[in-house]
Amino acid sequence: MPHPSQSEVRNRLLKAMPRQAYEILQQHMEMVGLSLKQDLVEAGKPNAFVYFIESGLASVVAESSDGESVEIGHVGREGMAGYHVMLMTPTSSHRTFMQSVGSAIRVPVATFTGTLEEHRSMRNLLLRYVHCCEVQLGHSALANGRYNMHERLARWLLMCHDRLDGDDLALTHEFLSLMLGVRRSGVTEQLHILESLHAIKATRGNIRIIDREKLEEVAGGCYGAPEAEYRRLIETPA
Repeated sequence: MPHPSQSEVRNRLLKAMPRQAYEILQQHMEMVGLSLKQDLVEAGKPNAFVYFIESGLASVVAESSDGESVEIGHVGREGMAGYHVMLMTPTSSHRTFMQSVGSAIRVPVATFTGTLEEHRSMRNLLLRYVHCCEVQLGHSALANGRYNMHERLARWLLMCHDRLDGDDLALTHEFLSLMLGVRRSGVTEQLHILESLHAIKATRGNIRIIDREKLEEVAGGCYGAPEAEYRRLIETPA
């Protein structure tokens, strides 16, 4: 199978990467399908590959020693899974897994880190991406601490919508409750509220975005800042 050219990839980090760095990675790239709940990064275990998401959606989840867990980050075609290796650590304390089926371009960690050392412009781009992930994490904490459930839910749906194709999000109530750290009954109630505003239509295993502008209005200040930072630092030429 031929290695994908930079013009063909959908991943926005790969598209923004300096051409010479991309060409080095290109020789070691492998396109892989990603199944539902597939682990891309396991907590406490070294990963052999980094994954540049082409389609689908992955969740970064913090898990406690007594079994509690909550989502702390999203990864779609704007990003990559396994960026902790850039920070001089072979493992992460967080798990990253697929919450919807998709595909990715994976690169061996040794190739990836070696190319980082050779190409400062690539390293700088991806460090800006790490910063964007930290901003997203900070705003997740802000949303969890200072915003109401329906505002947090609207933010989460907007983030999914940003990263998936089309207006249908294949998400169950059970999964939403896990990601938001609340009971399933609470998610169902809040979905009904968003439906009453004609922002979404929820059916079994699927949520359709009807009015994105209404969702943004509901989310208010807990959505938008990390997205603007990504556009400023990744999509605007340095």
